[in-house]
Amino acid sequence: MLRLIVLTALLAACSPVLAPDRSNAFAPGSSRGDGVDGLVVGHRLMASGEYDLALRAFYRGAAEHGATADVLSAIGSANLKLGRLNQAEHVLRRAVEADQTSVPSWNNLGVVLFERGKTGEAARVFETAYALDNGRSDLIRDNLKLARARMAQPESAGDGGQPFRLIRRGAGDYLLLTQS
Repeated sequence: MLRLIVLTALLAACSPVLAPDRSNAFAPGSSRGDGVDGLVVGHRLMASGEYDLALRAFYRGAAEHGATADVLSAIGSANLKLGRLNQAEHVLRRAVEADQTSVPSWNNLGVVLFERGKTGEAARVFETAYALDNGRSDLIRDNLKLARARMAQPESAGDGGQPFRLIRRGAGDYLLLTQS
């Protein structure tokens, strides 16, 4: 009888049912689904004013999607909101190179150039964005008008305190990110 119990215990220990599954790297019960897209999270964080966290989310989005014009434009916009104008200009120029028809990238580059004091170049960039958009966006038209007004009268603000605004592309629509 004792031999039968020992033999049963030995066979049970060698059974593949009781052996640990070494093929699974995840902890038991962990979620194996895909996480939320870094771009979606980043845009939500931008809307709530969490620019540093948004930048991190956009970098995750870049790891998922690659350095597309939309990703680069989002990274550049977050850098602008954080006051990192040199980085923002560099990244937005890369976005324009990646997709020369990306209206949000052109507009956001214009905002950065204007903030850096490059008013003439900013106006030309806004003109490009407005032309690519076929004049459909009031936001870009307003940015272009402000840049031209500043070029005509550089000593006066000429904008009534109205800030330039950034845009992003989402689900085929232009969505506003207000500048506070």
